[in-house]
Amino acid sequence: MRHWLGVGPAARILFALTSGGLLLASCGGAGHVPSKSPRPSPSSSAPACSNQSVLATWSVDQLAEQVVAIPVQEIDVDAVQSEVAQGVGGLLLFGTAAPSNLGAQLKALETGAPGGIAPLVMTDEEGGGVQRMANLVGSLPWARQMGSTMTAAQIESAAESVGQAMLAQGVTMDLAPVLDVDGGVGPNATDPDGSRSFSANPSVASSDGLAFAEGLVAAGVIPVVKHFPGLGGASGNTDDRPATTQPYSALQTGGLVPFDAAVQAELPAVMVANASVPGLTTAPASLSSAAIQGLLQDQLHFQGLILTDSLSAGSITALGLNVAQATVQAIAAGADMVTFGSGSPALVTAAVDAAMTAAVADGQVSTARLSNAVSQILAAKRVDLCSK
Repeated sequence: MRHWLGVGPAARILFALTSGGLLLASCGGAGHVPSKSPRPSPSSSAPACSNQSVLATWSVDQLAEQVVAIPVQEIDVDAVQSEVAQGVGGLLLFGTAAPSNLGAQLKALETGAPGGIAPLVMTDEEGGGVQRMANLVGSLPWARQMGSTMTAAQIESAAESVGQAMLAQGVTMDLAPVLDVDGGVGPNATDPDGSRSFSANPSVASSDGLAFAEGLVAAGVIPVVKHFPGLGGASGNTDDRPATTQPYSALQTGGLVPFDAAVQAELPAVMVANASVPGLTTAPASLSSAAIQGLLQDQLHFQGLILTDSLSAGSITALGLNVAQATVQAIAAGADMVTFGSGSPALVTAAVDAAMTAAVADGQVSTARLSNAVSQILAAKRVDLCSK
């Protein structure tokens, strides 16, 4: 089993690249205007270029586009050509059977990305009943079955095989594994996890979940561990309605254990749940600075990419928030990228741009916070805005 202790997110992804991993463009970003002044001499004290210095030249709209991952049916990826051309940060594939030429379609689609900054292409390849492209990448058992019948090494190998097939089709991110600690009968309307969880034992959920994630990293695919800080034993399914996790005091010795292990292993990305956490936050964790900045970043010291669960979920809309409004709250709370599963991508991205512009203008979101979010996304993509 591979462990990444002491290795930062960029180095881990670089390892995956040198092992046949991500092939993403590194080039000048939109909004970057090369200087027309003479090249400084070696003795010049001109500041070095960095992603942050280039991002400082981007408009709020450019930055806002990057923080959004839009949904698209895998059988019709051409439907989001205009959004990709506007610079959207990610594509979230839905469906049950992907076309055999998905990779070629995605490659053609990404040629329209401004500055050559291709979107992250993500999907849910967890195993069991949650696979979008098993016809192309191979079938995996439910996580619970893997946890009870396979060794950690076998789980890692299976995930690596699926990851290699995903990458061959141009899919660069897997919204998996589920690290929730759950022994229920779901997934269903009352239990979001059930068989999606590797185990009701925090130690097993940690070891097997991390093995799955490490297999994906070895294949060059970015794993996203979810649903922080742990949906096991939640009061309901946040896809449908508001729900609470176990109390924060109980999570500390239960549901949080696998996420702590993932942070210690320096895995690159975390998805934050849409449930509130009694004793920590009355707001959904995905919109809560106490959950994201206070717990995940300050206490657990996570430094990678932070994504939200779907902001079109019932738990969010029940608050009277649309995706654009929730996006502003999520980014202000410390998230780097938002996802949503329903609604017109064109209308939602336009609304996000408008809402973010207003939020920056009135101080709800600082330009530094927005730029830092995009910087994390670019790091995951291995994009260097200063390269030619």
